[in-house]
Amino acid sequence: MHASPSAETLSAVESATPLVEMRSVVKKFGHNTVLDRVDLQVNAGEVVVLLGPSGSGKSTLCRCVNRLETIDDGEILVDGRPLPLEGRELAELRASVGMVFQQFNLFPTMTCLDNVTFAPRHVLGRSRDQAEAEAKDLLNQVGIADKCDQLPAQLSGGQQQRAAIARALAMRPRLMLFDEPTSALDPEMIGEVLAVMRQLADSGMTMLVVTHEMGFAKSVADRVVFMDGGHIVEQSDPSKFFSHARTERARAFLRQVGERG
Repeated sequence: MHASPSAETLSAVESATPLVEMRSVVKKFGHNTVLDRVDLQVNAGEVVVLLGPSGSGKSTLCRCVNRLETIDDGEILVDGRPLPLEGRELAELRASVGMVFQQFNLFPTMTCLDNVTFAPRHVLGRSRDQAEAEAKDLLNQVGIADKCDQLPAQLSGGQQQRAAIARALAMRPRLMLFDEPTSALDPEMIGEVLAVMRQLADSGMTMLVVTHEMGFAKSVADRVVFMDGGHIVEQSDPSKFFSHARTERARAFLRQVGERG
């Protein structure tokens, strides 16, 4: 977990506009209410981890932040401005909000390098040389610099996910969303992806992470948000949540996943 901020830092953060703010957000799929009047703030530089049982609304919440899912009621603000509905403003928002999915979603016929350079060249207007230089730096940062010329099918699952992280970072996002980024990986590959995510957190990247990796939540999160049934049941810093969860629902969840609660 990050070093505890000073009182002055906390005061500055509290007075600043949150990078992401959800106000009474409702999301329904048919008659099923997946998010039920959810309020959440994510401050710049903060790592917020969403925990909860399957079907609690975590992934849907994450996907609503960059409007991959549209909400039925309430409001989402990014940098104090309402989420754009469509068009150029929405494209600009998505360029500034990176997302890493359970499945890697790499272009299968493009090399690793081309996957990372595609959006900077075609969305941001980078030259090929500039995009490739930045992509190689990012692939080195995530530990797969030697895989530039390989296709996704030639990479392990962990390498593909690290390429997906590099692709998201190539857009120089202000916020990174991770939707269970290790759930499709074999156990030995999970650690290499979590290590990259730890490096990102240490660099000050704002992160909203849906995960079942309790060790990551304990050691990297600034705040744990526990969801159940479309509601935020409780939220606190990791040490308090894992040692003294306030609600019985959270304590039951921690017992189920083998953590004390």
